[in-house]
Amino acid sequence: MNKYIATIRLKGQSVKTIVFADSSIHARLLLQYQFGMECIVSSPSITNEEDRDYKLIDDLINEYGAIKPLTPQQSRINSLKKQKDNATKALKVEKNRQKITKAQQQISTAISQNSSL
Repeated sequence: MNKYIATIRLKGQSVKTIVFADSSIHARLLLQYQFGMECIVSSPSITNEEDRDYKLIDDLINEYGAIKPLTPQQSRINSLKKQKDNATKALKVEKNRQKITKAQQQISTAISQNSSL
């Protein structure tokens, strides 16, 4: 087991942490599982440092709370909700676009009728 140091982003803050793992890939996976896929700012690198300018991963979990990964069922539901929200937004945008086009046509018709008088 080796000691790896990495910088991760938690709730908008960059924090140095250490993790004990067999390899840097394993350390990366542990951090991603615990704090999310986009959490790593700098890749884990092996260290023998003894200074305490970092926090242990257990301290970070206690301080910030762990981000529990979603189950496949929860992930599917979240994906469907996002699709529904996107479809609702697209529908609203399209209705507004059609209203604007219709109003522009009415204005154009009114202008052409007034100019012919």
